[in-house]
Amino acid sequence: MDGVNNVTTTPAVLILLGPPGAGKGTQARMLEEKFGLVQLSTGDLLRAAVAAETDAGKAAKAVMEAGELVSDEIVLAILKDRLAEADTQAGVILDGFPRTTVQAEALDALLTASGQKINAAVSLDVVDEAMVERVSGRFTCANCGEGYHDSFKTPAVEGVCDKCGGTEMKRRADDNAETVRSRLAAYHAQTAPLIDYYDGKGVLKRVDAMGGIQSVAGDLGAIVAGVSS
Repeated sequence: MDGVNNVTTTPAVLILLGPPGAGKGTQARMLEEKFGLVQLSTGDLLRAAVAAETDAGKAAKAVMEAGELVSDEIVLAILKDRLAEADTQAGVILDGFPRTTVQAEALDALLTASGQKINAAVSLDVVDEAMVERVSGRFTCANCGEGYHDSFKTPAVEGVCDKCGGTEMKRRADDNAETVRSRLAAYHAQTAPLIDYYDGKGVLKRVDAMGGIQSVAGDLGAIVAGVSS
């Protein structure tokens, strides 16, 4: 990202940490647009690898068809293949992986083997109960996917999408208070320890994600610019 021609640069590798509702997906998309980064989510990587019928994709397909969880080894193999593709050279944002310190250690080993490293792990710091309200109030237009919220973003005309004029709205079945609290508990138990892990590595950055979207984006942009220069 230094803009110098004929110089081989190592792609920046960023991790976004935060519980459900913290805005990881929204912020990742904004970073993609501003910096040319590529967001890599575990689900998208698996689907693409299966569709492309790579060796790792075939292994993943067999496991999923058997109704089992895809192993860390397979996910890492798929990630390794993806990081070798040309469009990742500006840098990547890892979304949804790693989720545990065991996965983080395996990811470090993978990146070290290819001459890469985690440039920054950014913790989007939020208040749990605010996340319950934020997530449980979400709904989208069934036609175009435009997102809305009961409290923070309602359509200008009730029941009519501002973007496409559609009149059918939908909510995810797991976007309810009970499920959100359960997901938050799982996050704190399994994924939050990554904050200490990356702090120990000296790459942890923290952002107050309770502010407005543009404010959070500004803080994240400053971090990305700092590690990519």
